[in-house]
Amino acid sequence: MRRTGPFMLRLLLIAVVLGLWEAGVYFFKIRMFILPPPSQVFLALYRGFAEDLYPGHIIVTLWETILGFLLGTILAFVLGTLVALSRRVEYFLYPFILMFQAMPKVALAPLIIIWFGLGLTSKVINAALVAFFPLMVNTILGLRSAEEDRINLMRSLDASKWQIFWMLRLPNAMPYIFAGLEIAMIFALIGAIVAEFIGAEKGLGMLIQTMNINVDVAGQFSILLILSAIGLVLNGLVALARRRFVFWDAAGQAATATQTEGNKP
Repeated sequence: MRRTGPFMLRLLLIAVVLGLWEAGVYFFKIRMFILPPPSQVFLALYRGFAEDLYPGHIIVTLWETILGFLLGTILAFVLGTLVALSRRVEYFLYPFILMFQAMPKVALAPLIIIWFGLGLTSKVINAALVAFFPLMVNTILGLRSAEEDRINLMRSLDASKWQIFWMLRLPNAMPYIFAGLEIAMIFALIGAIVAEFIGAEKGLGMLIQTMNINVDVAGQFSILLILSAIGLVLNGLVALARRRFVFWDAAGQAATATQTEGNKP
């Protein structure tokens, strides 16, 4: 009952917001090409699925996002580990990493499209670049957050560097890493959509651009609704993995439970 109450209040709040939106559009006589009412947005959403328009584009965008997320996070974890464990690597590489991070990824997207074409590769690379830095920074912070006393204790027990890494540094860094993964997943979706805006053959971003040309604002809102749902699902999957694999992180568990409590039946 305690869980059902907040969930029902959340649904009620959503219904009130949608009702005010619908009433405001008709009361102030806002034109459909400026702000469509929710009824038109949901009608466009229904038509998109009924006419089999959305599913193919959703699959393409999901594929780009997941591949970009995997590529970006693997590279981020490897490079973040090298920087965290080696002062020499940090000295030579970290300035280049910061310089590359300062570059706006939106500005790089057109170049990536030119270099790798309109297909899947350019979208995956752009998504990977956007997802790379949140995890790399969190990996560095997490691996360096191990207490020095514990490291010295393991060294006194004749533990090797790899034993210290696998048994102390990595478990201690896992909450940081999963926090970075949650951000990286959303960033990967954003990176894929930005690349589709620049140039694509398929995908939800390309579909938004097409609807923008046709002044189909209700259709654009329906795709934004789909993207929001995709982001929530992907973030929820990472949060679920965090609860399963970082079971010793009580603070993270409590934060995740608080965020998802309203979604439980």
